[in-house]
Amino acid sequence: MPRHVPALLLAAVAAACAPGSPGSDWGFTGPAAPDGTAQVRDAVDGLEVGHRLMAAGEYDLALRAYYRSAAADGVNVDVLSAVGSANLRLGRLGQSEQMLRRALEADETFVPALNNLGVVLAEQGRWAEAAHYFRAAFAQDSGRSDDIRENLRRAIAKSEETGYSVSEESGFSLVRRGTGQYLLLSTP
Repeated sequence: MPRHVPALLLAAVAAACAPGSPGSDWGFTGPAAPDGTAQVRDAVDGLEVGHRLMAAGEYDLALRAYYRSAAADGVNVDVLSAVGSANLRLGRLGQSEQMLRRALEADETFVPALNNLGVVLAEQGRWAEAAHYFRAAFAQDSGRSDDIRENLRRAIAKSEETGYSVSEESGFSLVRRGTGQYLLLSTP
């Protein structure tokens, strides 16, 4: 290739890119980019994004948003409680309990963490402990939340059940055999 060909190609490209030339816009249309740079205050809060995803039933995506919020803004009681709540919705009770307890270490009066820890414990059948946390949530909330009130009522009722209720239709009877010996009989 002759030496003057690359120089001619370079001159042709430069002419095409010159302002006012027919090919100078390269086919792109639309508004120009805004001046300046985006500020942090313009960004959407990761915690808020997570809450919206939770409301939409997208618990896994909400958990990711909460982790991003923790990375951007640091770990605080709101983030720990939110992560615990997302794990609860995903059925990860152990992880949920751990995060909610950490949230309560940061702020023992945080109502969402108190209530959700009560829910985790209730899901595990630990009704007396669940009632304790529902009671604390109810007190901190001043009884305003109907959901917390119902959770507390249910936990108290479940913790008072003995689990050994024998009805007359059960078909079992207890028979004494001598001193201090009993026999459980099944009746057909």
